Amino acid sequence: MNLTEFNQSDRCEHFSCPERSVSPAVYILLYVCSAAVVLLTVCGNLLVIISVLHFKQLHTPTNMLVLSLAVSDFLVGAFVMLLMFIWMIESCWIFGRDFCTVFWIICGFLLILSIYNIALIAVDRYLALSNPFLYMNKVSVRITCVVIVFSWCVVGVYILAFMYFNGNFTSSVFCPGECFYFLDEVWSVIDLIYSFIFPLSVIIILYTRVFVIAKKHDTAIRELNNHTRPKTQKITSHSMKSERKAAKVLGILVSVFLLCLLPYFTYSLLGDFKELQTDTLQKVMIVGYFNSTINPVIYALFYPWFRRCIKLIITLQIFQTDSALINVLS
Repeated sequence: MNLTEFNQSDRCEHFSCPERSVSPAVYILLYVCSAAVVLLTVCGNLLVIISVLHFKQLHTPTNMLVLSLAVSDFLVGAFVMLLMFIWMIESCWIFGRDFCTVFWIICGFLLILSIYNIALIAVDRYLALSNPFLYMNKVSVRITCVVIVFSWCVVGVYILAFMYFNGNFTSSVFCPGECFYFLDEVWSVIDLIYSFIFPLSVIIILYTRVFVIAKKHDTAIRELNNHTRPKTQKITSHSMKSERKAAKVLGILVSVFLLCLLPYFTYSLLGDFKELQTDTLQKVMIVGYFNSTINPVIYALFYPWFRRCIKLIITLQIFQTDSALINVLS
């Protein structure tokens, strides 16, 4: 929907800023709960970041991708969720027009970056399971870090180009108390393909292949267990189990991510800007970004190494000499 179809007075009349109608006790409670969610998101992802960076044993290609996702989730908690909660509680955008532009740039960048981080994790798991020997020989931490930096740069360039060339965003009249962006028809299609359809297709196709391969590995492992096998076969069996378990955990991560993001993209596809409801937009965005809070919880539930790292970090043992060499995987 092209923003130029509406005149200035109609837009600002439609996007009126409703008065806050909650009691002081509820108002304070909302801020306390919001602060708790933001703190959980920031601290949870900070623990993941410290764990992967500090402990040498965790310096693997897959964990570098987990680190990239944790950094983007950390930034979501520190910047996006905090401002979104304030906007939702106050029922008004109180940060001005210029910061509204910055806010949507950050939102778009982190949202797309999270999607592509998940897509890269899907690619990593597919390569690790489909050809484990080639993966171990060719995919290194250094190569993975180069891919991550490249993806961050590409997403950054895309979002800046997106904001610059989508004229309705830069030229739209700002209504006091509101903060919205509008897409023209061409950029709506481009953004839908680049931000959602392409990465989602990669994720679904590759994870379908991952679970087919994992099922075959299950059969192979059972057959190996039925026979006496040499030590090398035992190692291979253990490696297959580890890769399969990693694929399942990251599959849960991907599933939760898609469930959290589905309301936002459904609303974006079906919503009409003429009937845009501020509170509805805020709620679907909060649900989408709430995934950043859930991810560290998933790590804590399914990764024993993460629980060990949390204990070492909280007890300050990471400040001891050679703490980076502590075995956290056993």
